[in-house]
Amino acid sequence: MSSSPATLPISQPSSTTPATTPAFRQFLHRTSTALRRTLSDRRPWSELIDRSAFTRPENLTDAVTRIRKNASYFRVNYLTLLSLSLALTLITHPFSLLVLLSLLGAWCFLYLFRPSDHPVNILGRTFSDRETLGILVVASVVVIFLTSVGSLLISAVVVGVAVVCVHGAFRDPEDLFMDEQENVNAGLLSFLGGAASSAAVAAASSAPSIGRV
Repeated sequence: MSSSPATLPISQPSSTTPATTPAFRQFLHRTSTALRRTLSDRRPWSELIDRSAFTRPENLTDAVTRIRKNASYFRVNYLTLLSLSLALTLITHPFSLLVLLSLLGAWCFLYLFRPSDHPVNILGRTFSDRETLGILVVASVVVIFLTSVGSLLISAVVVGVAVVCVHGAFRDPEDLFMDEQENVNAGLLSFLGGAASSAAVAAASSAPSIGRV
């Protein structure tokens, strides 16, 4: 009586993507939490556009002083305006938006949140972490500085900063309650460093140790 040969188990490689890694999930959670907390500190938009508070500055020194005070008080609102300027510019230029999203996706999938035990393999060629980082840096430089994407981003930032400076120069801050403790606050972008560092720690802790049995 013949018996069928035993079927050997075949281990399937795990298809881990950045969206399923604990580091990426923790990064998204901490970033969204910090972003909501920071946006909750924004000033009422009615104060920003109060027409009765707009007066002409006496001189350049007065304008600079007003800009500094208003930037400290309306920092979240101003950063929101800058973000809207960038968003509107990219939406009206879908090709540049697609290029930037592709570049961001390449950084996330190939380097930032890629598990350490999954090397990059393209067309049978395995790339080390240093080679992957070098390729991504060169691609970023080419996209940002050698194409129209870079000039588009710079123009959007310049327009946003110009709007903020004009508003800050003509908005009289005398009626604003300036809390000195707020000047120590880093503002909207301060959450990025903490979120990125926590993601790096989570990635390091979740990666399997080399040589562990």
